[in-house]
Amino acid sequence: MKYCLIALLLVCYSVSQGQTAELKRLKQRAQKVTIIRDNWGIPHIYAKTDADVVFGLLYAQCEDDFSRVEWNYIDAMGRTAEIKGVSTLYNDLRARLYNDTTRAKTLYTKSTPEMKKLMDAFADGVNYFIATHPDHKPVLLKKFKPWFPLLFSEGSIGGDLTNIDTRALERFYEKTKAPEIEVNEPVEPRGSNGFAIAPSRTENGHALLLINPHTSFYFRS
Repeated sequence: MKYCLIALLLVCYSVSQGQTAELKRLKQRAQKVTIIRDNWGIPHIYAKTDADVVFGLLYAQCEDDFSRVEWNYIDAMGRTAEIKGVSTLYNDLRARLYNDTTRAKTLYTKSTPEMKKLMDAFADGVNYFIATHPDHKPVLLKKFKPWFPLLFSEGSIGGDLTNIDTRALERFYEKTKAPEIEVNEPVEPRGSNGFAIAPSRTENGHALLLINPHTSFYFRS
């Protein structure tokens, strides 16, 4: 019993040391990023590398609505039933039919070093927010992984898997008869974003207005 207790204490100490080192690393990274919010609350992020800008962007996004950021990935991984119960079981099945976490992990390992830096920064930005905001406790995802963004196959209006009727999935799996697919008239998508690029940021010195990218800041959900 004595040796078991000593071993347990050593494990706890090792975990604590690892968490301290990780937080120290994240704090050092955060010092390389400056976030300035304008009069409208929009974050302007400054850093020397693209990866550090990604770090700042995710941190700022979590400041604005962490619960929604977390829910996007709970939904994408098909884990909503762990929170909401069996009522969302077929939502999770639908997600897992399309979003393969094993494949996402493999794609991450095969990514270029430049792309890995961006995905690592994504995870660091969210994890730094979690570590420094104990009042915003995750409901499920205690630590974000760099392969999480690879769960999304696209970021625009097309290919939205939420258009797949979960009732048809339920009929298919619960009964032997073919699912009754309901045909609905397509609904015209509404809403979008616009981006303004200042003349000082363009090659020809003229302002650029980018309109209708059809991608929401927090993605689909």
